[in-house]
Amino acid sequence: MKVLDAEFVQGFIRLCDDGFHQNWHERNGGNLSYRIKDEEIKSIEEELTYTQPWQAIGTSVPNLAGEYFLVTGSGKYFRNVILDPAANICIIQLDETGENFRIVWGLVKGGRPTSELPSHLMNLEVKKLATNGRYRVVYHAHPTNIIALTFILPLEDKVFTRELWEMATECPVVFPDGVGVVGWMVPGGREIAVATSELMKKYDVAIWAHHGMFCSGEDFDLTFGLMHTVEKSAEILVKVLSISPNKRQTISPRNFRELAKDFKVTLPEEFLYEK
Repeated sequence: MKVLDAEFVQGFIRLCDDGFHQNWHERNGGNLSYRIKDEEIKSIEEELTYTQPWQAIGTSVPNLAGEYFLVTGSGKYFRNVILDPAANICIIQLDETGENFRIVWGLVKGGRPTSELPSHLMNLEVKKLATNGRYRVVYHAHPTNIIALTFILPLEDKVFTRELWEMATECPVVFPDGVGVVGWMVPGGREIAVATSELMKKYDVAIWAHHGMFCSGEDFDLTFGLMHTVEKSAEILVKVLSISPNKRQTISPRNFRELAKDFKVTLPEEFLYEK
């Protein structure tokens, strides 16, 4: 099978295009990664080449050693992924130490994987271990409303989680573990990757102050849907706060507990405090 005919590649391309049309990927903003299944690699192996040199990841992910990943390219535009996938995305293989990678397909016009590769791989490793291998996608985007909230809300997990939960009844069902928040840090390096991966041990969503959001999930639909839900909740909150700083009514801790019982989800009590 040709790489571009593979279902997982088509799903990857679709997510990139959907994210662009949500206005989450100005210029070359944002990045996406997918941990490829063994059977998927076997289906496209005739198109993979192993001539490019190994390069340092910038961190160590031993639990991902030898695996393959589909990732967006550094400096590439999400807008162009659907137009010319082979020039804007690539498949990489990690070596047996989990400290180096090489490109085995894609970026045919030159380039390297996303500058956020350390963050993506560290989070994919965390999620692989935490979910017994079920989670395979990490998605980073720049949603407008969630970024706006990082300028006015305290940069605390419990505050962001509670405010976002209150904006729509489905929110605590879609992300029952809550969301984590990383204070402003220089992107692209190991330090922010470590901070984010620590949050990902607990959450599926990490918000980067004044920058954007990281989400992780089992597949492309669930991961995109998670990002979409959190950003829509943020949009509602921005509108509410623009009308009045005080809510006349909202969803109460008692309401959340009733919701959790009926929908059979567990909501951490730390987020159900009385205001």
